[in-house]
Amino acid sequence: MKLAENKLSRRTFLKSSALAGGGLLLSFSWLAGCKPNPEELLTLPEEWFRMNGYIRIGDNGVITIMSPNPEGGQNIKTSMPMIVAEELDADWRKVIVEQAPLDTENFTRQFLGGSQAIRIGWVPLRTAGATARNLLIQAAAQTWDVPANSIETDKGYLIHQGSNKKAHYGEMASFAATLPVPEEVELKNTWDFKLIGTSQKNVDVPKIITGKPLFGIDYKKEGMKIAMIIHPPAFGMKVKSFDASKAKQMPGIVDVFQIKSLQDDYKRTFFDTAQFTDLVAIVGNSTWEVMNAKKVVEVAYEPVESYEEKRDMFGREGSRFVPGGLESNDSQEQKMLEASKNASVQRKDGNPEAAFARASQIIERTYTAPFLVHNCMEPMNFFAHVTGDKVLCAGPLQKPELTEQALSIRLGIPAENIEIEMTRLGGGYGRRSYAHWLIEAAVISQKVNAPIKLIYTREDDMTAGIYRSRYQITYRAALDENNELIGFHINGGGLPENPLHPNRFPAGAVENYLVEGWEVPSNVTTGSFRAPRSNFNASAEQSFLDEVAEAAGKDPLEFRIELLKKAKDSPVGENNDYDPDRYIGVLELVKNKSDWGKQKNRISRGVSAYFCHNSYAAQVMDLKIENSQVAIQKVITAVDCGIVVNPDAAKNLCEGAVIDGIGTAMFGEQTFEKGVPKNKNFDTYRMIRMKEAPKAIETYFVENKLDPTGLGEPAYPPVFAALANSLYQATENRIYHQPFSEQISV
Repeated sequence: MKLAENKLSRRTFLKSSALAGGGLLLSFSWLAGCKPNPEELLTLPEEWFRMNGYIRIGDNGVITIMSPNPEGGQNIKTSMPMIVAEELDADWRKVIVEQAPLDTENFTRQFLGGSQAIRIGWVPLRTAGATARNLLIQAAAQTWDVPANSIETDKGYLIHQGSNKKAHYGEMASFAATLPVPEEVELKNTWDFKLIGTSQKNVDVPKIITGKPLFGIDYKKEGMKIAMIIHPPAFGMKVKSFDASKAKQMPGIVDVFQIKSLQDDYKRTFFDTAQFTDLVAIVGNSTWEVMNAKKVVEVAYEPVESYEEKRDMFGREGSRFVPGGLESNDSQEQKMLEASKNASVQRKDGNPEAAFARASQIIERTYTAPFLVHNCMEPMNFFAHVTGDKVLCAGPLQKPELTEQALSIRLGIPAENIEIEMTRLGGGYGRRSYAHWLIEAAVISQKVNAPIKLIYTREDDMTAGIYRSRYQITYRAALDENNELIGFHINGGGLPENPLHPNRFPAGAVENYLVEGWEVPSNVTTGSFRAPRSNFNASAEQSFLDEVAEAAGKDPLEFRIELLKKAKDSPVGENNDYDPDRYIGVLELVKNKSDWGKQKNRISRGVSAYFCHNSYAAQVMDLKIENSQVAIQKVITAVDCGIVVNPDAAKNLCEGAVIDGIGTAMFGEQTFEKGVPKNKNFDTYRMIRMKEAPKAIETYFVENKLDPTGLGEPAYPPVFAALANSLYQATENRIYHQPFSEQISV
């Protein structure tokens, strides 16, 4: 067994207040059939005992496990409690899962992003379960006057070996909650897992399918008003003045006024990203009334001059230059071209210049990608009620602790007086990391002295940012007379960020290797987008490697494995941030599961593989051209993310990544003309349609006993190139620019 240091405080092991009353409570085991089994109805406990921040045990053996992190469809509200329940040896049928509010005393890193929830929570979650189990055993041992090592646990019961003594956890919970917390606890061996590795249904399924309130948009409070905002129509503009006389006379309108969400001298943190901080707010009794009033508010705007933002980058002082002016696609493209000529070296191995000078063949290609919009199905929204020096907030966000800090500074209210309830996210993948709308909601509530729910329209969200950055990368490869890869050169950058990861594959696999990067400042607000930077890097890199393999006369999948074996056996450089064996593992698995190399009638195949967020993914895509349309037949995905906690949930993540990636690669694009976003709603921003999704998706996981790594994002980046490479096989045309739909010729 593994020993884990216990960092849970003594304070969290206190008996909670009693919950009296009768009634019935439905256990979650009925989710498998989506209908209740009368035998599984549990009596509501008369009293609960808090074992730690994660666990409460009822006097009848029913267990509540808190899920600490925001749930945005990745199913961690099921998977994280499963980890606790595994070490607790709980009966999953008698476990109730609750979404925890923001609680920085009991939980750490309540954070949705970077595919880190399970990876970072793996040991703390297990420790919480193992600690509670240890205390229950100690309580039983003292009660029965037997050695603790003679007591075993199974499905919520304590069993004494050598006698017929047996008790459910609820019988010992009251005593256990008073015992000293052990300094360290033993964790299970991975081969002893009973719950982890089994597929369990999403604990929110009943509420989702019956339309019960789960999302921020569902949140209601008595006396709540509805608020909306008006922001400038173009990046590079700000509010000068407004006339709300007509709007204020309309039915149901409470007030119209100007707000400032962030002060000019505020030192922004990484996620305090919002270009439009001067806004006009409309407050009324209903959404419909506020939407109609919004249409008649007359606002005048003026240009924004260039300025410098103070930044706190996780403790590191910094700044960001924000240029003035109204940007257009053509001007952005010209600036990117100029910047690429003045790139700085990020990594250099060997002598790339000499390698290209003696090359028998040089392949050079440039890849580009546009700004992208997240387009979460649930519009941005948040509830806020500011009363004096206290704040209650509720809604969907990804970084609650960081947002709380910014809100505290903006309102001048201590963080300990701010309560944030986390609702399920109706989409996120980066968009809800930048919760400026929460701060806007709180500022509006403070102004009108009433509870309000701020709602963004689809147009508000599409035209106010946050976007995925615009990128460009040029790749060059040098082949010798034997068609061996002897040199590799990457020149890449973006507006406004550089997307490159200089130490990722094929770094370490090529003797002469050069990476150069650059950036172009912009006043268009950008930020995290599912698998930030990797989503474009993988698309360009894996498309280019296919073309290099073809020029070398090699099978594209075997070419990747060949390079990885070089990185394994004779690595170049010392900072390569990937494991060649695990990389090869997913390629071998997808090769086997797809029957790679066996020609299929009228099927065009493409392969791609990528490492990001500590995990490895490879994909093979099969497609046909039918009636001049792309018809994707099957996508096969192989993933190495360590131990898979909940296989069904993991497959769902990968299947969603495939469909999301295909849609983004084919159609995603936001453009600007004099600072004005072109696409404002789904009538012009094209999304994937059901008939365009793959007819089949298969997902396989490398089986190992490594601690879990990321999964929400790693299966997304390779999809782009798997699609591009299969399209090449079908059309004989390489694709270098996103969106692909504008480049396809059939």
